[in-house]
Amino acid sequence: MKKATSIPDMYGSLVFSDRVMRERLPKDIYKAVHKTIQNGTHLELDVANSVAAVMKEWAIENGATHFTHWFQPMTGLTAEKHDSFIAPEGDGTIIMEFSGRELVKGEPDASSFPSGGLRATFEARGYTAWDPSSPAFIKDGSLYIPTAFLSYGGEALDKKTPLLRSMEALSRQAVRVLQLLGEKDVTRVTTTIGSEQEYFLIDKEMYLARKDLLLCGRTLLGAPAPKGQEMEDHYFGVLKPRVSEFMHELDEELWKLGIPVKTKHNEVAPSQHELAPVFETANVAVDHNQLTMETMKKVADRHGFACLLHEKPFDGVNGSGKHNNWSIQTNTGVNLLNPGRHPGENLVFLTFLVSVIAAVDKYADLLRVSVASAGNDHRLGANEAPPAIISIFLGDELTAVLDSMEHGETFESAGKQQMGTGAQVLPHITKDTTDRNRTSPFAFTGNKFEFRMPGSALSVANPNIVLNTAVADTLSDLYDELAQIPEEERTQRLPGLLRSLLKQHKRVLFNGNGYTDEWIEEAHRRGLDDLRALPDAMPRWISDKSVALFTKHQVLTKEELFSRYEMVLENYYKAIHIEALTLQEMVRKDFIQGLVSYTKDLAQEASLKRSLLPQAACSLEEKILEGLEADGVQIAQALDTLHTDIRTAEKIEGAQESAEYYERTVLKDMEQLRAAVDHAEERIPDSYLPYPTYSKILFSTL
Repeated sequence: MKKATSIPDMYGSLVFSDRVMRERLPKDIYKAVHKTIQNGTHLELDVANSVAAVMKEWAIENGATHFTHWFQPMTGLTAEKHDSFIAPEGDGTIIMEFSGRELVKGEPDASSFPSGGLRATFEARGYTAWDPSSPAFIKDGSLYIPTAFLSYGGEALDKKTPLLRSMEALSRQAVRVLQLLGEKDVTRVTTTIGSEQEYFLIDKEMYLARKDLLLCGRTLLGAPAPKGQEMEDHYFGVLKPRVSEFMHELDEELWKLGIPVKTKHNEVAPSQHELAPVFETANVAVDHNQLTMETMKKVADRHGFACLLHEKPFDGVNGSGKHNNWSIQTNTGVNLLNPGRHPGENLVFLTFLVSVIAAVDKYADLLRVSVASAGNDHRLGANEAPPAIISIFLGDELTAVLDSMEHGETFESAGKQQMGTGAQVLPHITKDTTDRNRTSPFAFTGNKFEFRMPGSALSVANPNIVLNTAVADTLSDLYDELAQIPEEERTQRLPGLLRSLLKQHKRVLFNGNGYTDEWIEEAHRRGLDDLRALPDAMPRWISDKSVALFTKHQVLTKEELFSRYEMVLENYYKAIHIEALTLQEMVRKDFIQGLVSYTKDLAQEASLKRSLLPQAACSLEEKILEGLEADGVQIAQALDTLHTDIRTAEKIEGAQESAEYYERTVLKDMEQLRAAVDHAEERIPDSYLPYPTYSKILFSTL
């Protein structure tokens, strides 16, 4: 019997990791690469040639025949073009080649990727540039090299480039502030992310039977199942055998790729689940999350499932998010968001805590834009996810710390307390100093902030680009003030600066229930933005404030900002347009046939009943028929309205105007049509319906 591979041996076995480089590269080459990764320094071509030679041999040993520059264009997905290692010789043989130039630079056709007007359609040249800070890996017989994607003119056409720029911006400003505070050993700061990933697993056959799931990723029709999530019996419930087998294989596939997935469990809604990794450097974490989503779909397919990553695939049950756990760490190993035992006296922690608070308040609208999509708009504020209004939860202890600082008082911590269980056999539990708040969009959870607004299908590059740059900006302003204070007075006067900054931005702090109408009213009184839909939020992306922020820190140029504005709006109204056309087709071609067939059969049944039993009452059949007739009239009217408004939408010029019309008119038409169809569905037997119902889909994995 073959011995199973141990997890330590399996983990990272398909990754050209630091360990592999240390073992295989010459010492001087390894040191040069390590310096590039740790300090962001430039890599010389002779070093790249040495790395390429070793990387090729390692890849071939592990079954690779091709290599690809793997990048993340503005589609939100990943892209790849594969080239083999072979190089023909004159005698009819081949050799296997891979040069440093091929490693560091590629040239995919850039004409078919969205650019938001950065380049003309006929201009095809674009470049991919190796990102040595994210390790190469092997998948499906190819060596995957993580790269940035740039236009011929040097503009960023991807999500990785501005993310790397934002990380460098935050590092620059954080190091400047820390050096002023006496932390002379700190030369670099990195942001770390742990991205919790929610998803649905449904039976593949039922997925294929739903045109809306195939084309749109979410159901556009469907009456509620008699049972949903109201019994709370699925959350953390026992894993069903099929699901458990899927999760087991998924873990192994991700571990081979060096992705540190750690937690898995059932989520709140039926057929909904979650996966969570250990923290990694932001850039690597973003790459790994993209790989995770792709791998989930492939493994699900092998187990007879379809993996749904849409933020709201089913109406009436919870949608799926991707919680972005974010923290900051120095090259000396210090987590700058760790309060320590005495947070009221920890000036470095308080400096970064207040800076984050100020950044989130000042740039809340840009954070909202960073998570905006057609899918996520269905989820935010739906009493299942954070509201569209951004606020910060700190918990009781940190709130008390900041209150004391604001009033110039000394904070006295009660420390952690032992919580009795009431049963002698159970151990005493150390109680945390604060509870958690699942309704908060931006919550402090011990030594990190959890940004809960990103949707499950989103690339987490977007929110981290904004968050990193916003915090860098706040730290830059703080540095300017601190630098004017004599060194011997800085520690004494710093609390006053932080107190002033806190007073300006404390309106964003809220520890209560973010789902209530009272909070919405209170947020409006505080002057907080309530940007409920993407078209409301997007103009903030190209505001003077936004342009000033991103250009100051060299994260995005004005042209790159405007291009992304156009692309996001275009993706938004195109997504709704596809949904509207799909809904029309499902109703006209499929549902109406079922409705007519059932009506016909029911009428014939009533007629037969009368002919056989003239005295028999047909009130039941007649009542159902009357109801179906009324539903049919509403469906016909709603179809006509939707059709007319789609035609109108197609003639609108301008991305902002189109997005607004689709959100305010076409989506409302779709909701009215769905309501009429779903009402009729409740009266029609399953055998007449052209698609599987919610009851069958949501409980198909049980």
